[in-house]
Amino acid sequence: MKIESHLAQIGSIKEPVTGAVSFPIYQSTAFRHPQLGQSTGFDYARTKSPTRSVLEEAAAKLESGDAGFACSSGMAALQTIFALFSQGDHLIVSLDLYGGTYRLLERIMSRFGVTASYVDTNDLDAINELWQPNTKAVLIETPTNPLMMITDIERVASWAKAKGLLTIVDNTLLTPFFQRPIELGADIVIHSATKYLGGHNDVLAGLIVTKGKELSEQMAFLHNSIGAVLGPQDSWLLMRGMKTLALRMERHQYNATKISEYLQGHSAVEEVYYPALPHHPNHDIQNKQSSGNTGIFSFRLKDARYVEPILRHVKLIAFAESLGGVESLMTYPAVQTHADIPEEIRRQIGVDDRLLRFSVGIEHVDDLIGDLEQALAAAKQEIGEE
Repeated sequence: MKIESHLAQIGSIKEPVTGAVSFPIYQSTAFRHPQLGQSTGFDYARTKSPTRSVLEEAAAKLESGDAGFACSSGMAALQTIFALFSQGDHLIVSLDLYGGTYRLLERIMSRFGVTASYVDTNDLDAINELWQPNTKAVLIETPTNPLMMITDIERVASWAKAKGLLTIVDNTLLTPFFQRPIELGADIVIHSATKYLGGHNDVLAGLIVTKGKELSEQMAFLHNSIGAVLGPQDSWLLMRGMKTLALRMERHQYNATKISEYLQGHSAVEEVYYPALPHHPNHDIQNKQSSGNTGIFSFRLKDARYVEPILRHVKLIAFAESLGGVESLMTYPAVQTHADIPEEIRRQIGVDDRLLRFSVGIEHVDDLIGDLEQALAAAKQEIGEE
């Protein structure tokens, strides 16, 4: 079956007793044993629960992995993955990185002796220079958040495999509908499922998918031991959201492409960062390894004075953090999502006081462009340019 059919049918044939098309929410934390030494396969909800299991099986299938693990947030999923590593271990990580991941590595994992080096992960020579005998993994965001940098997953995964390292790919922005990193050689895929997978700004969740029996067993142990698991209600909400993922991603992509093209030609905009645009430096790599593009992009204004009035004047577009929902959101990374990254590093990679990030929803594209047009016009008028 095509991925659209897998998505639409999540959980629909999993309840044999009643034939419920929408898989039930099993709220129970405890499960009766038939007798001593026997189990129904469910003992305690932290270890395994029926609703979460259906979600995890679907995630593994969609990402071409062997096992899926649903966590209470994207950061909980990252923490569970990082628990694979020990004192003295070293990681190579994408330079343009979500601020929460940077915070977790630099302010928490560093206390346990796990270190990280940051690099443009599409530069294999630079990656190779950072390799140390204690390096254990490469963590890639592709596209990155917020500058939409692209990494050739297959190339980096091949290098990592030759070095005996794990390849971990954050696939939040493209989802398995457009990109499947395990098919390109990755060992672990992670999602902030709060974003496109949930898709409605109403559920906080994270997903991990692993490839390989031994790695999957290790992750199962950590998932159960750490216990940052997803509850049944949120598991059901996430499955419900994923059923429409194909339709939503197509609309997100269409809207984002049209709007990024519009902003490219606007007098107030200096640069637009979106892999679908032909001038993007990694446009060809994106087209090679992905079947489509995300619904998020960033753009740099010519003058930082535009920022505040734009965010104040948008009406249909909400000034809010997060991304990937049906509603359009605009974010100011320097003071929101990437505030925990030191200013010197932020400016080095381009997350400065002129950069805005736009999570394009599924509203009509003409309405979104109209909202941007009036907000940009108001901003220019306020600073005396029109």
